[in-house]
Amino acid sequence: MLNEFKAFIAKGNVMDLAVGVIIGGAFGLIVSSMVDDIIMPVVGAIFGGADFSNYFIPLASGVTATTLAAAREQGAVFAYGNFLTVLINFLILAWIIFLMVKAVNSIRIKEQASPEEPAAPPADIALLTEIRDLLKK
Repeated sequence: MLNEFKAFIAKGNVMDLAVGVIIGGAFGLIVSSMVDDIIMPVVGAIFGGADFSNYFIPLASGVTATTLAAAREQGAVFAYGNFLTVLINFLILAWIIFLMVKAVNSIRIKEQASPEEPAAPPADIALLTEIRDLLKK
C-alpha cells in the first residue's frame, strides 16, 4: 500500500495540482489584500467614507456595537458589507483567472496554427542528397 501511495504522489498531475493549490492560495491572499486595502476604501469613500466591512444589520435585540467584530460577539448580525467585500474579491479573482485562461488558450491556438518547420538535415545528409541529385542528371 505504501508503494501505491508513492506512485500516486509521484504522478505529475498530483504534483501539478498541489503546486496550483499553493499558488492559488497565495494569489487569493494577494487579491484579498487588493480588495480590502485598495478597492474597498475607495468604494467606501465614494459611498460616504464608511468602511464597507462594518456594514451590518443586527438580527438580535442585544446588538449595540458599531463594528462587525464586536456585533458578532453580541449576537446574530446580517453582515452585508462583509459579503459585498467577499463578492468583489471573488469577481476580481474570477476575472484574472479568465484572462489567464484566455491568454493560455490563445498561445495554444497559435502553436497549433503554425506547426514547426522540419529541421534542416545534417550537412553530410544534405551533401549526399546533392550528390544523388547530380548523379540522376
